[in-house]
Amino acid sequence: MRSDYLFTSESVSEGHPDKVADQISDAVVDLFLSKDPEARVACETMTTTNKVVLAGEIRCKGVFENGHWAEGALEEIEAAARATVKRIGYEQSGFHWQTFEFENNLHAQSAHIAQGVDESGNKDEGAGDQGIMFGYATDETPDYMPATLYYSHRILEKMAEDRHAKAVSFLEPDAKSQVTLQYEGGVPVRATALVVSTQHAPGYFYDGNEGSPELYKELRDYVVGVMTDVLPDGFITGETKIYVNPTGRFEIGGPDGDAGLTGRKIIVDTYGGASPHGGGAFSGKDPTKVDRSAAYIARYLAKNVVAAGLAKRCTIQLSYAIGIAEPLSIYVDTHGTGTVDEAKIEALLPQLVRLTPKGIRTHLGLNKPIYQASAAYGHFGRKADGDFFSWEKTDLVDQLKAAL
Repeated sequence: MRSDYLFTSESVSEGHPDKVADQISDAVVDLFLSKDPEARVACETMTTTNKVVLAGEIRCKGVFENGHWAEGALEEIEAAARATVKRIGYEQSGFHWQTFEFENNLHAQSAHIAQGVDESGNKDEGAGDQGIMFGYATDETPDYMPATLYYSHRILEKMAEDRHAKAVSFLEPDAKSQVTLQYEGGVPVRATALVVSTQHAPGYFYDGNEGSPELYKELRDYVVGVMTDVLPDGFITGETKIYVNPTGRFEIGGPDGDAGLTGRKIIVDTYGGASPHGGGAFSGKDPTKVDRSAAYIARYLAKNVVAAGLAKRCTIQLSYAIGIAEPLSIYVDTHGTGTVDEAKIEALLPQLVRLTPKGIRTHLGLNKPIYQASAAYGHFGRKADGDFFSWEKTDLVDQLKAAL
C-alpha cells in the first residue's frame, strides 16, 4: 500500500442535469413503493431543455396492472416529477418546473424477467439481474467515507442549503466540486487543490474582459468561505490551489445547458473512485434489483467491519446471477489493515445477514419510499434516520467483535 500520495474526488449538486434525472427516477420509485411495497420499478429519466422523458419497466398494484394504468396514476407520476424539479429550484426560461414538456414511456415489466425474480412454490426470490457489487468503508472520516468525496459532497450541500435559505442571492442549482488531498502515512493532511464551478445569476463572473470583478469577487469569497468552513482547520494553506468557475461565465446550466440521464454519476453516488464500482446504477430501481440493494448491504457490511476495529479500510464484493437467490461469491479485502484473516470475515458475514435479495430487503427494510433522499450528495456516508439510510447503521459491531 502506498502511504504518501495525492487523491481526488468530485461531487455534483442536486441541480446537475444527471442528478435531476436521478431524483426524478427515485421520486417514481418512492411513489410506487408508497402504493405497493412489492412494486417492480426500473425507471430511467432523460432531461434536456424544458423537457423530461421517462422510460422503463414497471409493475405496481393500484397503479399499473395487467397493462393498464389506474385512474389518476399518470397524473401522479407527472406531479412527482414536477415537484422534484420545483424542490431543486429550477424556475428558469430553459428549464422550469411548471412549463417543461413531460413524456411518460413507462410500460409493463417483461414477463421473462418477472419469472426469474418472483417467488413461486419452493423457489426463493431471485436476483433481478446478474452483476457484481462493491461496498467500501474507511476510517478517514467519522462517516467512514473517503475524505476527498466526503468534503466534495459537504461543500455542495452547504451551498445548496444557503441557496434554499436565500442566504445568498447569486447561486443557481447546477454546481460541481472537486477536492484533492495530500495523504501522508495513509492519512489526509492537507488540501492541494479545490475546485467549484457553480451556476450563477447574471453578471457574477469576470474573465478579464467581460463581467464584473466586484460581483465575481463576491461569489468567489463566498465559495472560499464555504470551503474553509467545511474542511478541517489547517487543510487549506497558502499553497492550496483554489479554482472558482475557472472557465468564466456559468449562467446557462442544468438540463438547459447539458442533457441529463439517470445513472451517469455512479462514482459520485458511491466512493469517489476510492473503491471499485460494479457498473450498475442505483436510482430508478426498486430494491429487488441487486445493483442497488446488494451495493447497500455491501456498504453496510464493510462499514461494520471497520467500525468494529477489524480493519482501517475494507472492500467487499458480492456477485449474483439473474433469477438465483444466493450470491455466487463473497470477497473481503482489508488492504493490509486488517486485524483478522479476511477468509474468516467472508465466512462470518453470511451468518449475520442472509445475502439473498429478499434477505437484504428484509434486514435493511428497503421496501419503503425512502430513495429520493439518496439521489443527491451520495448514497453512502449519510446519517441513518429512522427508515432512511438503514445501510449506514453499525448495529453488527458487537456481533463481529464477539465472533472474531
